[in-house]
Amino acid sequence: MIDKLEFFLALAREKHFGKAAEACNVSQPTLSASIKQLEDQLGVLLVQRGSRFQGLTPEGQRVLEWSRRIVGDARAMRMEINAARHGLHGSVRLAAIPTALPMVRELTVAFHALHPGVNFVVLSRASVEILDLIDNLEIDVGITYLANEPLGKVVSVPLYDERYMFVTAAPDLFADRETVTWKEASAAPLCLLTPDMQNRRIINQYFEAVGVSARPVLESDSMIALVSHVLAGAWSSILPAKVVDIFNAAGTIRALPLTEPDAIQTIGAIADEREPRTPVIDALLKCASRVAGQLKNS
Repeated sequence: MIDKLEFFLALAREKHFGKAAEACNVSQPTLSASIKQLEDQLGVLLVQRGSRFQGLTPEGQRVLEWSRRIVGDARAMRMEINAARHGLHGSVRLAAIPTALPMVRELTVAFHALHPGVNFVVLSRASVEILDLIDNLEIDVGITYLANEPLGKVVSVPLYDERYMFVTAAPDLFADRETVTWKEASAAPLCLLTPDMQNRRIINQYFEAVGVSARPVLESDSMIALVSHVLAGAWSSILPAKVVDIFNAAGTIRALPLTEPDAIQTIGAIADEREPRTPVIDALLKCASRVAGQLKNS
């Protein structure tokens, strides 16, 4: 039954029989037969079929929710048994919003020092995608904003506060200034993240609060793309202070705190609220709490 539920989860995620079979490392006939057997066992149709996948039936949507719960619990049980015998090992799948990527190292390095048998897969994803990945059991932990938009049924651990800086390589722009207001920043030619990113929605909110709007000359879903254009000298950006620290080593970027209003957003680690959690996720969240204390005191 667990294997069939795993296949069903893959089909719901991929929305394509062939891709789901490939993700599960089985043939398409094997996956299709398993889904049909699951339907026979439950006595309901789960998938709307035609020449291709057409979605889940209402019963399929309910079974999807149960499948996530059952498969998640089964994985947690297997990992707990293995951890009791061999210690923590395996792979942690972690997804972070782009602005938090520079800080992921604080967590991964600290955790690896405690549990060297664990390795990491780190993905860069938008906040909405992170929630979907957690729901679909595709990642173990997410690093995202905690307070700006609804998170749903997750457990969270605050890590640090994100503060915003106006960054530019133009020597004459706001020369001899120690701060820049949001209203002043809106008039500069800006490079910003794309509107699907929560960071951009937050920035838009701060602009709207002072009666202006952002009119970026460039939008990208890559922090590296933004910084590379700022380094070119013609355009500016608004970046979290932690991101600025990494790219400012060469001294070519000037970073001015943004004021009026002061802007702070809490970044934290989130995981599915399911109990009991896998030993790795439980240990990672505890490590996140320790890292948060270290960052606060640094």
